[in-house]
Amino acid sequence: MSYANQSQTNNTVGLQYQGVLALQLFSIVTTVSCCVFLFVNGTMLFTLKSKTVFLETSRYILLFNLLFADTVQMALSQLLYILAACSIRLTYPVCGVLTMLAYLTTVISPLTLVAMSLERFVAVCYPLRHSTIVTIRNTELAIVVVWTISSLNVLTAVILLLEFPFEDLESLQMNFFCSTEYMLLGPMSGVYDEAFTYFLFVSAGVVVTSSYIGVIIAARSASTDKASTQKARNTLLLHLVQLGLSLSSTIHDPLLMAIYKVLDRLAFLQIQVFLYVFIFILPRCLSSLIYGIRDQTIRPILVYNLCCQWRGSLCHPVVPAKAKICTLITS
Repeated sequence: MSYANQSQTNNTVGLQYQGVLALQLFSIVTTVSCCVFLFVNGTMLFTLKSKTVFLETSRYILLFNLLFADTVQMALSQLLYILAACSIRLTYPVCGVLTMLAYLTTVISPLTLVAMSLERFVAVCYPLRHSTIVTIRNTELAIVVVWTISSLNVLTAVILLLEFPFEDLESLQMNFFCSTEYMLLGPMSGVYDEAFTYFLFVSAGVVVTSSYIGVIIAARSASTDKASTQKARNTLLLHLVQLGLSLSSTIHDPLLMAIYKVLDRLAFLQIQVFLYVFIFILPRCLSSLIYGIRDQTIRPILVYNLCCQWRGSLCHPVVPAKAKICTLITS
């Protein structure tokens, strides 16, 4: 009997050790991949600020806004993941600041995708009026509206959060790891968050889908540039994919809670890391990869910035193509 108890204890300790070891290994993997993606996003942001053509073109200004929100969101997600992996519990005020920043950037991404879709719709369906409708001033106004709507959402969430009786708590130290789910303390906070999320993504989905259908209809016109229309259709389709990936992040926590009830700890950690990488990290880097590869204006400058260590340095001499790119850009 004693031998059976000792064997059971050893098995339990072994499983706990495997869980901790797996968690540490997964944390290293996610941190390395996140740093790579942050480097790519940061290089892309620098690229969009390095040339006048990007600063004076509406779609590149909107792209910069989208990339900035995605980069901040990815950095915050990784920070919260590392804190949870290290078993660090924050206080409610600190966690509230981090989650509110995450709220802010989460809303900015789909709203910016809506603005970018409308810009492509106007470019294809109203090409003669595009220069008068999509101006730098109107683009900046659209970005202000996007940030205002997102800020009002955060302000509403903070007001609902203040209704929670924090003074009745023995300590402001959280009993759980910091996440947006655990900061929905009051019943109204959860209802508002769910209602706003559904409204946001349904509205954004309708606008992007309508723009896509409008471009398809315009493609049947004989006066429409077929190549430009096809490119706009592909871009809007990618926006729909990006919007869907952004929506998937809202079901991440409920999905994990459901999985946690039916799987052991090690399998749960593996699925958790898989979902985290493909729902939080990878979608936040898609914009850089998509536009960096597809856009003929961005691609050579992005390649130059990626292959050079700092501005004005030369690329590696054993790669003639890259050296040629650097020579053309710096000249």
